[in-house]
Amino acid sequence: MSTFLLISPTRLVVLFCFASGRDATIRCMTRALLPIAAMFAIIVQASGQGSSSSSPDVPDKLKAPAGENLILKAQGSGSQIYVCKQQADNKFAWTLKAPEAELRDDQGKVIGHHYAGPAWKHADDSEVTGKAIARVDSPNSDSIPWLLVSAVGHSGNGVFTPVTTIQRINTKGGQPPAATECDVSRKNTEVKSSYTADYYFYAPAK
Repeated sequence: MSTFLLISPTRLVVLFCFASGRDATIRCMTRALLPIAAMFAIIVQASGQGSSSSSPDVPDKLKAPAGENLILKAQGSGSQIYVCKQQADNKFAWTLKAPEAELRDDQGKVIGHHYAGPAWKHADDSEVTGKAIARVDSPNSDSIPWLLVSAVGHSGNGVFTPVTTIQRINTKGGQPPAATECDVSRKNTEVKSSYTADYYFYAPAK
């Protein structure tokens, strides 16, 4: 008698295969394992589908173009970096220099970074650079706007290679510092404003 202990995601299954020889035991185990393998494949597939977020509900001007599918959602957390700059009217104001943030998946794992460009770089070294083409004020008055970004450049080969559109929504924080005045005494001074946002990445449907 040969005894095999198999561990599935939901339970332990003990299979007893009575055989007179090695080949018969293998045939017995094959017949027993095939249904379990099929069931496991279905579970894995369903799990994968469940982790793929659907497109968010956003204002029409921030919707991804028709024919594009969502391929990745990531949460960004970090800072918006501002510089005190003299404007055309000779007044001084905080001017956005660049974002500086980590990108995390639904489990909190860092999967990439967001920085000047604006650019998003995945852990697989693929990168997409974009240009904002539409914006809507955040429902939170103290938060940076929601954006629709069109890709203008790529590098590397990976998750971000096919990306053509990016949404920045659900922003919290990130506005220029209201408590710190920007004037001639602070010219070219940099400050960081903490923020979080959800980023949705789209690519043409295959």
